[in-house]
Amino acid sequence: MAHEPTTPAEGLLDIFLSLDTPEGFRAELIEGEIVVTPPPDGDHEDYINRIMKQVIRRSRTDMDFSGNKGLKLRSGGGCPKNHVIPDGTFAPAKLRLYRGADSWMPCEGVAMVLEVTSTKPEVDREAKRRCYARGGIPLYLLVDRDASAITLFGEPENDDYRRHCTLPLGKPLSLPEPFAFELDTSDFL
Repeated sequence: MAHEPTTPAEGLLDIFLSLDTPEGFRAELIEGEIVVTPPPDGDHEDYINRIMKQVIRRSRTDMDFSGNKGLKLRSGGGCPKNHVIPDGTFAPAKLRLYRGADSWMPCEGVAMVLEVTSTKPEVDREAKRRCYARGGIPLYLLVDRDASAITLFGEPENDDYRRHCTLPLGKPLSLPEPFAFELDTSDFL
């Protein structure tokens, strides 16, 4: 007998989990809305690559990186759990979070997520920020290409982060523990 959703939220989650998106596209369930995005351009991937290399080489704590790893995050307002795919996810290597993880894994142990704005920048600036805060992810790093700025959000509390630091691209950005180094953005321009 097939599972019949008992709530609209369950029905939406069932629809989302059964999507067959075109190759290269990704689908996310963010605050009760299914968001489908096309493959990113080369500049988008270049920002991710530059940040990932610095974090891996310079962090005080040995970090693992995953690009496009699905995270299940707490939701708000009666929506099903958020299913979000950050552009990058960093976790202490000693945790081995990615080994054996399902396609959609819990976010416990994730140290920082990374987003680079693309076709739907407002989702990265607002909805994903709230999702990551609700999930208790300690740090959210956002490269906002339209604003030519980089923002580090920290101290998640409820639906948002209590602290943030925004700098223009080209300026160094201090990453706190467990990273503990200055992220060089001078070649991001």
